[in-house]
Amino acid sequence: MPKNKYYSGPVSDHFDGVRFYSPGQPSPDRSLRDLLRWQRESGRARWPKSVPVTPSKPPANSDLPHLTMVGHASVLIQVAGVNILTDPVWSDRASPLSFLGPKRVTAPGIDFGDLPKIDAVLLSHNHYDHLDLSTLRRLEAQHRPLIVMPLGTDATVRNAIGTARIACNDWNDRIALSPEVSVSLTPANHWSSRGVRDRRMALWSGFWIDCPAAQIWFAGDTGYGDGKIFHDIRRRHGSPDIALIPIGAYEPRWFMSNQHVAPEESVRIFRDVGAKQALGFHWGTFQLTHEAREAPKELLLRCVLEAGINPERFPAFGPGEVYSMQTAR
Repeated sequence: MPKNKYYSGPVSDHFDGVRFYSPGQPSPDRSLRDLLRWQRESGRARWPKSVPVTPSKPPANSDLPHLTMVGHASVLIQVAGVNILTDPVWSDRASPLSFLGPKRVTAPGIDFGDLPKIDAVLLSHNHYDHLDLSTLRRLEAQHRPLIVMPLGTDATVRNAIGTARIACNDWNDRIALSPEVSVSLTPANHWSSRGVRDRRMALWSGFWIDCPAAQIWFAGDTGYGDGKIFHDIRRRHGSPDIALIPIGAYEPRWFMSNQHVAPEESVRIFRDVGAKQALGFHWGTFQLTHEAREAPKELLLRCVLEAGINPERFPAFGPGEVYSMQTAR
């Protein structure tokens, strides 16, 4: 029996004592043969080496929701006077190596020096395109935020940043960020690893942000599966005013479908949770899979139109772009 170096806790409906899993959902695990087949397959689109970005300068804080896209899964969420970053990555590569691995093609949508005081960081899981230790060290040195993350993910952060303030929790646990703002971890159909022998030894999640001005849901990385978790999230929390839903890193489907949604499934999630407004993330910054850079944005628009949804209710969210809720609900 392998030993879990990240987490030791009781068996649950999504932890077997060694590895976490999404109960009742297709497994995202792939064999070495599958991995080699994926790497050998033709059809990988050529991405541009760089795409111009006009960075935004966010306000110091905001009472009503003010969201600024940094890139990939990194979003600055400002609401009720609290400043929150999701999965912050300012590094040039999503990789354990500075010279190898997926390279950034868009500059961050906010210059690091223009960040307002960051109160909290939400880490959805430990993959390198979501948990970047270099960025977390910079945030710790300048902002000392509370870092909220799912079970086992804390081991990676604690080992690298001994002074970090950490809240490490399970699915559906709630953490207060301020007297008015709390965050709850939501289930996702995904997996985790930092190396080759630690697959699913740390948990993964999304985050539900609750405050008087709005309900905001960051879905994290997820496959669709049978859709049960999204209906469950709606039953537990209600419908979000703003949903951040992934739309990219989905080709080829035979390899990616159990871990990343494609835009047609993103639209299903939008409807499952009953979101008033959605923004598509997880596209256009790092080439992780085969589709072209603009493909998620273009396919999302087509799927939204086919579903009879106003495209303004669910656009792709690009680096430097801002979404601001003008009035309280």
